[in-house]
Amino acid sequence: MKVDLHMHSTASDGQHRPEELIRLAKDADLDVMALTDHDTLSGLKEACEAGQACGLHVIPGIELSAMEYDNLHILGYALSPDNAELQELCAFALAERERHTLYIIDFLRRKGIQIDLEEVKALAGQAAIGRPHFARIMVEHGYVENSREAFDRYLDTEEYHRVDRKKPPAQVCIETIHKAGGFAVLAHPYQLYLEPGPLEEQIRTFKSYGLDGIECLYPKHSPEQKALYLQLAQKYQLHVTAGSDFHGQQVHKKDRIIPTDLDIEWILKNR
Repeated sequence: MKVDLHMHSTASDGQHRPEELIRLAKDADLDVMALTDHDTLSGLKEACEAGQACGLHVIPGIELSAMEYDNLHILGYALSPDNAELQELCAFALAERERHTLYIIDFLRRKGIQIDLEEVKALAGQAAIGRPHFARIMVEHGYVENSREAFDRYLDTEEYHRVDRKKPPAQVCIETIHKAGGFAVLAHPYQLYLEPGPLEEQIRTFKSYGLDGIECLYPKHSPEQKALYLQLAQKYQLHVTAGSDFHGQQVHKKDRIIPTDLDIEWILKNR
């Protein structure tokens, strides 16, 4: 079964509307894909309807940001978008994103970069505003040559992260996903930047919270990292998932959908 379980649409910070993303996934010969927008459920209805229309199995998902590390994300799969507690968590995240948008504008202004809030809103459209939107505008105005430079010099620095938006702890993310009937998976573990020992200790803690799996198969994982994550998944009896983290080539130039042969019957059966 060819799957890609980590994809983003314009509902968060992706390039393509959910319906367009489904067409791209179908053209890439996927059998199953998961829409996992950041901290929002707003694209799931359109994605699931588009999937039914073209014969592609769409798993309703989400990618929740957690507080313990700057890039700690918990993926949720096969969840109910109607769950009240999950909706409340998303509403909290949206409010924090809106507050943090003003912080980014002020932060960049102090660096000599003038970004107009209305321009950011126009670019984001109905999506939640995120750093990739600022990066694209910085490129368009000539402040940086590409999005990677925008992140390396401004939007992913230690100084930037000194004032970050409030996020729920990982335990709340995992438990809320479970309450919505879903499965909770640690996304791209390399982004925690932990040595093997501390990483294993952290995964053991997440397992105690109810973590169901690890995204072991990810484009930026080195062979050594992949082997470590697979070993940890086996040791702690966690499921293995695979995802491209696709946003679109206007967001990340090298992005592509990556079909991976993987048995995910445990997700398809639901809880």
